[in-house]
Amino acid sequence: MRPLILLAAISFLTGISTAEDLPKKNPEIAPITAKIETSKKAAETSPKNSVLRVNVTSQRYNFRLPWQKTSPNSKRTFGALVAGNRVLVTADVVADATYLEIEKPTSGEKITAKVEGVDYEANLALVAPAVPAEDFFDGLTPMSLDTEAAIGAPLEVWHFESNGNPLTTKLTLDNYDMGTYFLSGSYFLTYEASGTISYRDGSYTFPVAKNGKLAGILIDYSSSNELSTIMPASIIEHFLTDLASPPYRGFPNFGIRYSNTLDSQLRSFVEMGDTTGGIFISGVIPGASAAKAGIEEGDVITNIAGHDIDSRGNYEDPTYGTLSISHLVKGSVFAGDTIPVSLLRKGKEMEFEVNLIRKEPSDYLVRPYSFDRAPRYYLLGGMLFQELSQDYLESYGDKWRSRAPFKLVYAAANQEQFEKEGRKKLVFVSGTLPTQSTLGYETLSGTIVDKVNGKSIGSLDDLDAAVAAPPENGIHRIEFSEFPHQLFISEDAANKDEAEVLTQRFRIEKLKQLN
Repeated sequence: MRPLILLAAISFLTGISTAEDLPKKNPEIAPITAKIETSKKAAETSPKNSVLRVNVTSQRYNFRLPWQKTSPNSKRTFGALVAGNRVLVTADVVADATYLEIEKPTSGEKITAKVEGVDYEANLALVAPAVPAEDFFDGLTPMSLDTEAAIGAPLEVWHFESNGNPLTTKLTLDNYDMGTYFLSGSYFLTYEASGTISYRDGSYTFPVAKNGKLAGILIDYSSSNELSTIMPASIIEHFLTDLASPPYRGFPNFGIRYSNTLDSQLRSFVEMGDTTGGIFISGVIPGASAAKAGIEEGDVITNIAGHDIDSRGNYEDPTYGTLSISHLVKGSVFAGDTIPVSLLRKGKEMEFEVNLIRKEPSDYLVRPYSFDRAPRYYLLGGMLFQELSQDYLESYGDKWRSRAPFKLVYAAANQEQFEKEGRKKLVFVSGTLPTQSTLGYETLSGTIVDKVNGKSIGSLDDLDAAVAAPPENGIHRIEFSEFPHQLFISEDAANKDEAEVLTQRFRIEKLKQLN
């Protein structure tokens, strides 16, 4: 995701987002779906009456020094007013928010706001007033959805000049595709549209209208070729419908890695015979939908939910044409739905019923993302232990794959290998603070922990329990499968350093964060 026009890259290379970080939802949120009839006021929708600005101050945690936060920053975006006096914006804008406000672009009038619902995978958030709204929304008109934009359809980008004058920019819908909105690895339907955006006021995203209805949200624009990427209203409809019926379930994860079956030798190896389509399953994510249904590595999936899959992993959608199979579990289905899947296993045809679930980020060996929450850590003496997360790896910058410790990058890419060992998380030493306890260990970093005081470590909770038990001879023994293999920390020295050095010199208020 990057701010429009300026094209300043802000990469969020994470895994699959989930519902566990969502705040409690208000059961009175009105669903905004295509089934809702257009109200009499629908004709009055316009940038002036239906678009609001959302201003956000946010502050991210420092994943290298997890008891600290980074410097605060400010963002602003335009959002669409929807039913219930809520404003629809993208999730990347409200991530780690410490203060939000809704603003009328025409008058500058503002009201304090809060996030009422968010899905980082779908990159959508619903912002509501945090205080009594009184007459703030008088004269404004909520937008209904238009989920049926055809190729060639005229679209309008709705926004404002800095002086409050409304603007509309004409676009033409050129193509449907699959792409990422915010988190890498999460693919959704996108619209591709052509036309020049008249950029007047800094904003991350803009509402896109079709005949006065919300057709999508413009999430990216390239000034070099004048092409826009738009999140379509069908994804917005899914989000709002789900949010209106707590608990929020979110978009399910099928949970496979696959490759095409164009190679004749591969087709022969997996005994595909005369079967012309299908994808080869090269990996199954433990705990996700496919794995729970019994689908295995080496299977060849030929049909999902009644749609034949070609050898490239595409199918023919009746509305959008040729699309990736990702849309079959990111489109109209919800977590909890069941879909049929046909496959070949060693040449034998098999049928499965797959119950679609959404795997929570806490259930992954390497947490795929962390927003709106403090990272978990544990300080022993001056030695810092953490659970490996995508955010920690990305703290090394855009080139984290080459700059982060190689063994941690490898572990993130091969999580199944460590899960087979019975690990729930990968606990590692991420660094040391200069104390008497850590003398000689100053350069130790990025080393995965196997045992502490003879107990296997599968999470920081295990580490906490192992340290809490009286150690042999008053010495904590920490073991690794690689160099330095083991090290020792005096319990008395660690307690003294924690009381005198860490809390006083470094002003660390919490020596552990396990929530």
